[in-house]
Amino acid sequence: MDYKKKGLELRKDVLRMIHACGSGHPGGSLSCLDILAALYYGVLRYDAKDAQRPDRDRFVMSKGHSCPALYAILADVGFFPREDLWTLRRIDSYLQGHPDMHKIPGIDASTGSLGQGAAIALGMAMAAKYKGESYRVYTVVGDGECQEGLIWETAMAAAHYHLDNFVMILDHNHLQIDGTNDQIMGIGNIMKKFEAFGFDCVSVDGHDAQAMIPVFKALPKGRPKFVECRTVKGKGVSFMENRVGWHGKAPNDDEFEAALKELEMKEHE
Repeated sequence: MDYKKKGLELRKDVLRMIHACGSGHPGGSLSCLDILAALYYGVLRYDAKDAQRPDRDRFVMSKGHSCPALYAILADVGFFPREDLWTLRRIDSYLQGHPDMHKIPGIDASTGSLGQGAAIALGMAMAAKYKGESYRVYTVVGDGECQEGLIWETAMAAAHYHLDNFVMILDHNHLQIDGTNDQIMGIGNIMKKFEAFGFDCVSVDGHDAQAMIPVFKALPKGRPKFVECRTVKGKGVSFMENRVGWHGKAPNDDEFEAALKELEMKEHE
């Protein structure tokens, strides 16, 4: 697969759905999109025709506000029709601003309140161990989310129970809704912190799917895994990149057209 081309196509869909509804979170959606692409096209075991397949790997989007990126991929791999993406956040749509496991095929956990998705993923990994199942559990968290205490309770429990089927992935773009991580509440050396909690830790370019796939697949024996994915908020659209203001703002008509044009030009480079 040409991951660069696929990423550009998916970014256009993310912008189309957010522009169509006039609200959403483009910055974080674009920063984590390549992480999700690496997982869904190169790592996870699933069946789009049987969303509840018992032996499927589980994925939890803990930073649920970035769900447009996840929706774009779920539609692309066949969980639901692509045209449904343009109903994002409409009152009668099943595709709301946070993932809903009761309405959306392919969603394993409803998320919204930050920190809770990671804890749910932990419970899934514990259940797999208890039942002797072979599926793996992956969760994507945000760096602002790592200011939540529940993240650290999850880390402590994952190490204590030796959950080597559990992978926590950090979308590390250094920005959150009100500013930089360091301005709001610095998370420090996140790798050393998770190492201290007992995780096997790896740092990788969060926009290089080919580099991420083998990292996500290689699970340590007897220890949970933490992967720091170094990313850029708003990746792919120059005027959105590294801009706090694009955390939760939809592009207007001119901005939307400019963003699509930029992405289309990159497709032909």
